[in-house]
Amino acid sequence: MKRFALIAASLLVAVPALAQTPATGGPRVPGSRAEIGLSFAPVVARTAPAIVNVYAMKTAARGSNPLLDDPFFRRFFGDRGGPDVPGFDMPRERIQRSLGSGVLVDPSGIVVTNNHVIDGADEIRLSLSDKREFDAEVVLRDPRTDIAILRIKDGKGAFPSATLGSSDDLQVGDIVLAIGNPFGVGQTVTQGIVSALARTQRGITDYGFFVQTDAAINPGNSGGALVDGAGRVVGINTAIFSRSGGSQGIGFAIPADMVRVVLQSALSGSKVVRRPWLGADLQEVTPDIAEGLDVVRPTGALVQGVLPGSPAAKAGLRAGDLIVAVAGQEVDDPDAFGFRFATRPLGGTVDVAIIRQGKPATLRVGLEAAPETVPRDEIVLSGRSPLSGATVVNLSPAVMEEMRTMGATKGVVITAVEEGSPAQRTSFKPGDVILDINGTPIATTADLQRITRTPSRAWRVTLQRGGRVISALLPG
Repeated sequence: MKRFALIAASLLVAVPALAQTPATGGPRVPGSRAEIGLSFAPVVARTAPAIVNVYAMKTAARGSNPLLDDPFFRRFFGDRGGPDVPGFDMPRERIQRSLGSGVLVDPSGIVVTNNHVIDGADEIRLSLSDKREFDAEVVLRDPRTDIAILRIKDGKGAFPSATLGSSDDLQVGDIVLAIGNPFGVGQTVTQGIVSALARTQRGITDYGFFVQTDAAINPGNSGGALVDGAGRVVGINTAIFSRSGGSQGIGFAIPADMVRVVLQSALSGSKVVRRPWLGADLQEVTPDIAEGLDVVRPTGALVQGVLPGSPAAKAGLRAGDLIVAVAGQEVDDPDAFGFRFATRPLGGTVDVAIIRQGKPATLRVGLEAAPETVPRDEIVLSGRSPLSGATVVNLSPAVMEEMRTMGATKGVVITAVEEGSPAQRTSFKPGDVILDINGTPIATTADLQRITRTPSRAWRVTLQRGGRVISALLPG
């Protein structure tokens, strides 16, 4: 009740023109000096010391001056050009710097930030609110949620830390604070409300389920804290909707319940995030599909296929089932299901409500991590094939879950593509499953490496992408 009174009073202070007498039951003016002085300062004082600035630096190759592509100019100035020619004497490398924010969540110096803030960094430095600076190391990166866990190097003593709350406790209209370092101006606090919950299909992370707020979030706020009225971190600010590059009142934060999953994996010493695996391919329900299923609203997650031996298969889930709730919480689409299921603790079971042939039913699904049934045997392909520069691993349920390649049960999957490589120029992408090369089935990464080492005038490649099988003839 105290929190509600504080919120209501602070809102009323902001709109004194709407003041009415208490008898009307409507808004009123502050009734005392104490009410006029209500402030979020105590919440900020508790939380702000745990918010850090994150400076990430990486070395990138600098492109050569285009004039040096001309042999005439290289004859006079060589590869590096001459000191008297502006722009010719350019260093071969340049330092790229990115700026973001982070949250200390453990007194030992554990920091949560966005993965995109530190992605590819050679050096990471943290600046605390008390002006101390420390180098940091990456403990765990999870690109799927855009969360990274860092640890302060050579830190002595206990650091201030914030408490993770539960994003499920939030309601639309709750007042929240965003704390970070926008535009590098220094630590800044902005205030707003929760505009919406369970925002999905934003295209930001694999687990597209966000808290939306109108608290001002700008470049540099990424990785900072979204804080509730009790000073608990309920989200990590990660993106804005903007046509200008600045805040337009629509910001998105990764819910604290998803952050907690990644943090627990990091604290346990795991090098990968372990989360429950369903083993089923899900589809969004359109109005036409809803009509065909004879359901009133186009919500839920429609099961397209089930992997044999998976938790979904063991629970009796079938293609055509419509998932409508997890542990009593409704799901509107596959993204919402993914969040609800992935944030359940491993071990035990969870009730999944479905509609099957028009009738409601409840299945009990085991909460198991996807197994690594075969070694990954990661290989970076080289040679004169169109796949040169691609990193590939053997397919397993764990890799399928990580790369979101439902439907493929054999072959090898591309996990990364080197920039500027033949594989990139040929438009291969992470998540592509290579099934066949020149008529030879690909079962392992060793098979693919052996075949691509042998020169060929043409390459017929069969792959699976996004549930579709594609065959292409590529030049040698």
